[in-house]
Amino acid sequence: MQIETIRQRFRELGARPLHEQRVLRDWVQLRSHDQGRRLDDFLPKALREAMPAIDAELRGLVRLISNHPTDDGSARLLVGLNDGQTVESVLLPRDGVCVSSQVGCAVGCQFCMTGRSGLIRQVTSGEIVAQVVLARSLRPVKKVVFMGMGEPAHNLDNVMEAIHLLGTESNIGHKNLVFSTVGDPRVFERLPQSEVKPALALSLHTTKPKLRETLLPRAPRMAPSELVKLGEQYARLTHHPVQYQWTLLEGINDGDDELDGIVDLLKGKYAVLNMIPYNTIPDLQFRRPTWDRARAIARTLHQRGVLTKLRDSAGQEVDGGCGQLRARAINAGMKTVTIHAA
Repeated sequence: MQIETIRQRFRELGARPLHEQRVLRDWVQLRSHDQGRRLDDFLPKALREAMPAIDAELRGLVRLISNHPTDDGSARLLVGLNDGQTVESVLLPRDGVCVSSQVGCAVGCQFCMTGRSGLIRQVTSGEIVAQVVLARSLRPVKKVVFMGMGEPAHNLDNVMEAIHLLGTESNIGHKNLVFSTVGDPRVFERLPQSEVKPALALSLHTTKPKLRETLLPRAPRMAPSELVKLGEQYARLTHHPVQYQWTLLEGINDGDDELDGIVDLLKGKYAVLNMIPYNTIPDLQFRRPTWDRARAIARTLHQRGVLTKLRDSAGQEVDGGCGQLRARAINAGMKTVTIHAA
């Protein structure tokens, strides 16, 4: 279900913009209709009478299949959609949630489980927002990261529609809506024109153009230097630093030559480098470097003038890297997944 379809249905029932705004705000903020002014006193009669069915539809956009909490305060969620497909969301420490924008992904990153399935279908704007609402039913949400399954740039209309609603009605600041992409020219055209301008996260992973083509085989053929140039322009426009994502792969992109390349690209830029040691997938050849090595890399980059944050990939101890929960559930026929309390 698209958010615009929901709005159109409201209009057909006599709603004006203020009525649409109120109902959608109650949904995304998980507010009871009994809080504040009662809808009985506010909505047109036809819309009021349709609200029980509409509420049920909105609640039914997604369902929680399983909840996998981890020691760091995060939790990976396997989320069911109406057609039987599944996606993953992640509850993050400090009141964040990471949501999925596609079932599967077409980029085919070599180190990612999600990319192995290819693109199955787009996630609608309503389903994207519903993941946030589901997360809010489990804990507070003050930040939404579009960094789950899928490439948001390949589902741009739905993602931007969801971002607009979240940025106007969900009580989440624009800088706390984070659009993550491998780098697509359409992103740099579309985001600056949006009323809600999210923060930007760019998947870099290497400073070497040829290696990037190998690691991200179906990403746009954009050199890392060009990606950083476009990111810097957007950062200066929005006054939000760009977050450059770097999945740290042992023996692949953790060498001194890469550190030199990072310094050349990012020193002096309005940027943060998020370095995430690889979340190991057993049947792939990539390996996670030791924490001592990862800390040494981050420390060296700091000393050389690049703001670097060393992050853990949520769900490492439950083998819950992006796409792994979904893959295990499919292999198990969706019958053996255990639901744990949040």
